[in-house]
Amino acid sequence: MPDAFGVIPAVGVLQSKMNTLDIDEIRGDLVEHLRNAKAGKTFLVTQFGLPIAEIKPVAPAKEGLTRSLRPFGLAKGEFVVPDDFDDSLPEEILRDFEGRGRS
Repeated sequence: MPDAFGVIPAVGVLQSKMNTLDIDEIRGDLVEHLRNAKAGKTFLVTQFGLPIAEIKPVAPAKEGLTRSLRPFGLAKGEFVVPDDFDDSLPEEILRDFEGRGRS
């Protein structure tokens, strides 16, 4: 009797109703298999008849929850970068960061 992954423990052979591809088949035409996944197909990737991975389409983002890039200049005028922004830190602060303590 196959387990939850379709493997028969005594024999180690995969029995699955899912589209199954051996790892060498994936290597042969990865782009085509990814196109099929994008189109909605799910594949079980096997090696020596044992499942090792699953390739499936990514679920579409829920409406209203799409993530977009922040526009440039979003906080324009809200703060000023000081002229010494990229100067070296004072020695006292460097010692604290480096765990050297104070002398």
